[in-house]
Amino acid sequence: MLPAVLRCARPVSASLTSSRPLAHFPPRMDPDQSRPVQRTITTKLTEQLKPDHLEVHNESHMHAVPAGSESHFRVLVVSSRFQGLPLIQRHRLVNEALKEELSSCVHALAIQAKTPEQWGSNPSVAQSPPCMGGSRGDHTVEEKLMAGRE
Repeated sequence: MLPAVLRCARPVSASLTSSRPLAHFPPRMDPDQSRPVQRTITTKLTEQLKPDHLEVHNESHMHAVPAGSESHFRVLVVSSRFQGLPLIQRHRLVNEALKEELSSCVHALAIQAKTPEQWGSNPSVAQSPPCMGGSRGDHTVEEKLMAGRE
């Protein structure tokens, strides 16, 4: 499991860096070069869903993981590709786009998938509840992650 988690810390492949420009997104949403997983999520969702609006929030700091982790995310995707699709199908499209990350380094992904019309009538982003446990009491998590890097 640890090698799979560490795989996500590797640089994004050259094929992912040739995505269309993100100029139409707010400047704060430009992929952060120091966050490879967040950058990959942004790139893949942009390429595959052509969103009108995209927000990718790293919520790992809200959980019992080492500082700087990229394991818990919330995404808001507004795309005309969702038109006429039930919520479950929209989530499946997002999950399919991120299947590699979900099978390796992303532990949790909260998804809001809206059509442009839905976003226009309700431009809100849901808030995540506080972390309720998991490895919260396990003080060896950071040690285990470090051991997997060696």
